[in-house]
Amino acid sequence: MEFIADLHIHSYLSRATSKQMNLENLYKWAQLKGISVLGTGDFTHPVWFSEIEKKLEPAEPGLFKLKKKYRIEMDKEVPELCKNPVRFMLSVEISNIYKKNDKVRKVHSLIYSPDLASAGFETLSTGLDRMRTGQTSVTEGYDGEFGIIDVVNN
Repeated sequence: MEFIADLHIHSYLSRATSKQMNLENLYKWAQLKGISVLGTGDFTHPVWFSEIEKKLEPAEPGLFKLKKKYRIEMDKEVPELCKNPVRFMLSVEISNIYKKNDKVRKVHSLIYSPDLASAGFETLSTGLDRMRTGQTSVTEGYDGEFGIIDVVNN
């Protein structure tokens, strides 16, 4: 099965990102561009995570869909020929910045989560925060599933 996906996006809460990058507009523009699966981006941001919990519901395993009450208005803006199901995958980019040989290095890791429980603040987000403050490694005490799919070195 072939489909088009965009798994590396950011929400309106990310720096230098359009304030229109909300779930409703992502849903609409995915249809207009022929995209079937979108990353949510930024799921470790508490405001964005709350919106994800409020506006998305489980679809197929590991995928979510926009709840009907949020799709209705957006569907009016999509031509019939473009209308297709859009699924969301929980995603976040973690930026690791360090210095080596007097040169700043950046590693951006894209992390995908299969469900809200694994992405929640009691699991991955809390682990990342503890790692950032030097309290622990990210996976210590973490028994959920998540996948690091892509690493880009700058």
